[in-house]
Amino acid sequence: MDTLEQTVTNNSIIPNNVNQVNNVGIDPRDIGTPDNWVPRHPELVRLTGKHPFNAEAPLSLLMDQGFITPNSLHYVRNHGPVPKLQWETHRLTVNGLPYKEFPVTLCCAGNRRKEQNMIKQTKGFNWGAAATSCAIWKGVPLSHILKLAGVVDHKTDKPRYVCFAGCDKLPNGYYGTSLPLEWAMNDANDVILAYGMNGERLPPDHGYPLRVIIPGCIGGRMVKWLESISVSDKESDSYYHYFDNRVLPPEYDAERANKEKAWYNPDYIINKLNINSAITSPAHNERIPLSSFVSTKEYTIKGYAYTGGGQKVTRVEVSLDGGNTWLLAKLTQPELEHPAVLKRGINPIPRFWCWSFWSLSVPLYSFIRCEEISVRAWDSTHNTQPRSPTWNIMGMMNNCHFRVKVNTANQGKEFFLEFTHPTQPGNNPGGWMVKSEPPKAVKAPEPSISARTFTLKQVEKHNTEKDCLEAILINAGKDVTEEFNAIHSSKARSRLSNFYIGDLSDKSQPKL
Repeated sequence: MDTLEQTVTNNSIIPNNVNQVNNVGIDPRDIGTPDNWVPRHPELVRLTGKHPFNAEAPLSLLMDQGFITPNSLHYVRNHGPVPKLQWETHRLTVNGLPYKEFPVTLCCAGNRRKEQNMIKQTKGFNWGAAATSCAIWKGVPLSHILKLAGVVDHKTDKPRYVCFAGCDKLPNGYYGTSLPLEWAMNDANDVILAYGMNGERLPPDHGYPLRVIIPGCIGGRMVKWLESISVSDKESDSYYHYFDNRVLPPEYDAERANKEKAWYNPDYIINKLNINSAITSPAHNERIPLSSFVSTKEYTIKGYAYTGGGQKVTRVEVSLDGGNTWLLAKLTQPELEHPAVLKRGINPIPRFWCWSFWSLSVPLYSFIRCEEISVRAWDSTHNTQPRSPTWNIMGMMNNCHFRVKVNTANQGKEFFLEFTHPTQPGNNPGGWMVKSEPPKAVKAPEPSISARTFTLKQVEKHNTEKDCLEAILINAGKDVTEEFNAIHSSKARSRLSNFYIGDLSDKSQPKL
């Protein structure tokens, strides 16, 4: 392990300040949860309540970090508790094996899902536009591990798969998924078993001590807390391989998908990322005083763009007139100049694994009659983004034009332009897609069965974790409106009465 420790930390290609982000510690919101030992940044926006931890950085804060995202601000997708694994006891021998270290942009397939949820609730929670981040990953090529295990990539008519499983215990078994063997064995695809992130050991939320990195693919294929690898002529049999990370046709709801077994249709699986982009400046609710038009001549619109499968983002265009005309933005690709990439030399089969940044300076007066700023990106296969979203039950792969509304407003005698993004992540208010009317009051559910009254003595008999769901233990006696709304649809709310079984007796309540 001493050799591996040096391999992780001693490296000149990691910026000195990349992980020097303050305020990282145990978040009070994690107290009482299984993750009460995991250090986290307090500004990460939680999308599923306090537990499990799914979070993204505020979009402006993410962009302020530049090309490489600090570990503490990298988006997090967890399905359950973080396994508490020990570096000293985890068995991994890497001596004598080659390693790779290079930047990769990771992205959840649910990035920008909240926009779809504003059309109609999906099965997923409210990711904003910051479910993407870029880090420098270090690890052993998966192809070398497989070859040492005697795996040979024979070209046959029958497909074969590499199946991964993590050690995170979830309601439907361990998280697992798979990748075509041919993809894994091709060194040009840069699939690695990673143990380092930005010059440090993997943080707990990002798979410590070992995870899979599959550049150009969705984050859901990159199993964290890796425990086993197997090669099979069948895809992973994990529940999460089939019932997550799929794009079903918009006509399917969950009931029809279950009835027709649409989850098992191989045509609906997601592997590679799609082309996508977003506007980060102007920020949501940013204001430009009209009085500044005298002294300020230009405004620079900014954002990010990415694509999948190793393709290159080739151009980004911005529209100020609802998509009738488009302006070519300046595209920068820090990946091409990054020391880790330059150190690797020229790849005979060019692959592009990282996001790009774009900017466009326009005369400030361009916003006077502008109602909306739109952006779209193109990649080397000439794929681009659709104007409108295509809703799907999982809320995956939303890549429609990112549109920021421009309005004139005033505060007293001060007039200004105000910019509004489509949504804000999680349950945060704001966004032009969000319905403005206040939520309707919900009447307390009437019991669907004869209500019972429970005494405190009866309740106290349930004193172990096996007696109650973990979520109940974590949130008992607290207002869980935020947690409930984050992960439940209107249909789920309508079924509340089915689960109302009774009340604590009046005599017992004062004893709490």
